[in-house]
Amino acid sequence: LSVCKINIDSDLRLAMTGTIRQFMDEHPDKFDPREYLKPARANIKELVRHKLVDVLGCAGKA
Repeated sequence: LSVCKINIDSDLRLAMTGTIRQFMDEHPDKFDPREYLKPARANIKELVRHKLVDVLGCAGKA
């Protein structure tokens, strides 16, 4: 058995920041957080699903 450290928090922060930067670059006139946080949250949700299912192998073990 071995230990594997995965920095999920860092990955989540990078995903959220990257999505917000991309949104701001594509829509410089939109500054309402409700608009740029929607795609950021969707990206975070997909990344968490990927980490739980594909990386940690936790699917269906709750």
